[in-house]
Amino acid sequence: MTRARLAAAVVAGLLGGAGLVATSAAPAAAASCDKDKTTYVNEEPQALQRLNARFAWTLATGRGVTVAVVDSGVEAKNAHLGPVLVGGRSFVPDLGARGDAVGHGTAIAGQIAARPVKGSGVIGLAPDARILPVRVFYADDEQSRSAGVGPRPDRIAAGIRYAADQGAKVINVSMSTPSDDSRLRDSVAYATKKGSLVVASAGNRNVSENKSDGPRYPAAYPQAVAVAAVDTADQVGEGSIHGPHVDVAAPGTRILTTFYAAGDCLLEEEAESTSFATAYVSAAAAMLAERFPGEGPAGWKHRLEATASRDQRDTRDDSAGWGLIQPYEALTALTDGSVSGPVAPGATRPPVVAAPATRLDLTPASDPRAPERTAATWWSLLGVSALVALALGGVLRPGRRRAAT
Repeated sequence: MTRARLAAAVVAGLLGGAGLVATSAAPAAAASCDKDKTTYVNEEPQALQRLNARFAWTLATGRGVTVAVVDSGVEAKNAHLGPVLVGGRSFVPDLGARGDAVGHGTAIAGQIAARPVKGSGVIGLAPDARILPVRVFYADDEQSRSAGVGPRPDRIAAGIRYAADQGAKVINVSMSTPSDDSRLRDSVAYATKKGSLVVASAGNRNVSENKSDGPRYPAAYPQAVAVAAVDTADQVGEGSIHGPHVDVAAPGTRILTTFYAAGDCLLEEEAESTSFATAYVSAAAAMLAERFPGEGPAGWKHRLEATASRDQRDTRDDSAGWGLIQPYEALTALTDGSVSGPVAPGATRPPVVAAPATRLDLTPASDPRAPERTAATWWSLLGVSALVALALGGVLRPGRRRAAT
């Protein structure tokens, strides 16, 4: 098995020092994962098995749907991704969208829509979707941050708007900041009005300077889908930020996906990553956009939430939100309000009204044949009395005396 573990966090200062933007990290090349040497892993990603991908593919594969990856760029030279990319733009000066210095965006794109390649088992959850690469940062090292080419809210917001204008139905943002930024907020609202669903990372504790639980943006905006990460046991660990903003969860550990231009690599073997979990939710959303194009962003979000697996069907929690996504169930569920969980768009949950208390009436019901029954009872009693009298008369009758002899 080809393996690599994630490097240190991508943490960049925001414009004006308002907060921090964080991604997971750039995939670091381990000894068995060399970005300068193409290697394929002939094994299907474990996450696809856990998400019952093959059942979902009988209904949708993301065909005709464009997913924007607002990230570090996407490496077009990776054989899984070359045929997938459409258009693209870089908001980083002097760089194109179809390149990736840190491998983060390339890994995300592969999870969403990697095409099959001979000798490799890697494939995306929405293998017929298209990828629109939107490059909003170059790298995460100190030199890049000082040069202003790290992740920044203004560029992320511009990337979201661009993706919506290009017709992307799903916009993947595997980055987060604890600061509510008006540019990010407005960009998510703009994308929603254009018919795009923004899917974003709920935040990673291990790569953020602010390790406290609480909302992360743009995930926390109400129109977006905020994604937590689960481990191989489908449990949300402490590495994933918890909070009221979390909507759903998806696999974020042991992610087998595309690696730079070098084929495949296994990433995040230990700690779960919400960046990678976000990619799987974006892919599921693309499948929903194919099957239910008329439902729009709010409808797709509701399907993801309502059909997610959880212990209590009517409640969410701050770690996994409404639970682990179930693509097949989301593709087949009825949205008539019969599914327990979040309220469907445009609907209101009916109030629970207690049944009115009623006093138990112990008054006997009237019997219309009561007179007849009473008469019959008296005749029965008279008959019984007569029989008793006759019987007693026989017993008490004096015997005849015998004549004396």
